Amino acid sequence: MIANSNGHTQVSIREARELFLPKNLSEEKVKDKSLRSFNFILAEELLQTILSPDCLESPVFSQFIQKFQQKAEIKHQLDTGISLLLLDAENLKLDINSELFLASVCEYPLQVKIAFANWRNPSIGKQDVELYSRGYQLVHVPGGKDGADAKMIAFGSCVLRFYPTVKEILVCSSDGILIHLCNQLQNQGLMVYWVRRQGQNLHIDNRNTSKITHYSLAMATEVPSLEKVVNTIQDLITTEQESINARLNSLVAIATLFQERCDINIKENPKQPEIEQIIPVLDNSFPESIQEVKKEDFAQISNGETLDKFLLEIIHHSQINSPNTKLSVSKLGTEIQKITGESPNSIIKKLKLGSNFTNYLESSPAFRLKASGKEYEVTALLCK
Repeated sequence: MIANSNGHTQVSIREARELFLPKNLSEEKVKDKSLRSFNFILAEELLQTILSPDCLESPVFSQFIQKFQQKAEIKHQLDTGISLLLLDAENLKLDINSELFLASVCEYPLQVKIAFANWRNPSIGKQDVELYSRGYQLVHVPGGKDGADAKMIAFGSCVLRFYPTVKEILVCSSDGILIHLCNQLQNQGLMVYWVRRQGQNLHIDNRNTSKITHYSLAMATEVPSLEKVVNTIQDLITTEQESINARLNSLVAIATLFQERCDINIKENPKQPEIEQIIPVLDNSFPESIQEVKKEDFAQISNGETLDKFLLEIIHHSQINSPNTKLSVSKLGTEIQKITGESPNSIIKKLKLGSNFTNYLESSPAFRLKASGKEYEVTALLCK
């Protein structure tokens, strides 16, 4: 027997079977056909009904889609998670830059911000207006000692009941009593950051990893660790060394090019003095009889001894013809170049007797140099 929904009318199974069987088909044929096609026919009818324009545009279908989307969004939030910030506004003030930095520390998006304070307290000022404009929920506590701390602890201990998707919590207060809240939140499996102020810096203490990040309120930037500072200084030193080396290489290239140009000019004009010999001459009236020293004598110079004899002969003629004239190193070098067509520095380098003419005269026992203003006066110790 089969009873209807109210339980009053009863129909036998046999009568019900006869009621639903087509009159022109036998019971066996209907059974056989029903077994093969019932599921297919039902699925086809349901599909046609769902895809019909009337069904797709109906309010019932729209409500179904909205509920499905809401469930999918809730599931996504549960999978991804959010961050939450608890602020003791009576103890710590966070500007927008500090808040953005704290959000960057978290791995999950900072979506919920709650501030606790006695908002009637004049010392709070207009923080309630500023925080509310930045999306904070404002929780008022009566006046009294540690009222905001107590409310934060009470709320934070059951935060997962109100926000089941929270994964990270920023506890912003310098009061040491908040360490109890941090421990309680850690025991609930949350990532906890304890944010405190010390001077002009914020200390962000990751209670799970013991990593501490510092943020400068005055400079509105993260304070780097000692390792980062050392690495930055090393990078700056390396960059500066590379820059100096590049400039030195450029300077060497210019000096080499300049030296080659000077050598070309000297060969084209043998009477042109070398650049280092352009020094004011003390006496422009050097006697012409110095030309008695022949160029052929210079051709015999092959070492320091023969060079000394050549120089002594020039000095000897100078003393004979102008005994009152002081002979400077630059004047002596000019006369050498007039006779030989080469600068004295070139001669010294060619004979491998030193780096320049002045140093050679100082090292030679045949001559003596005496400072005279910006010049050196040269005299012979071994006269001819």
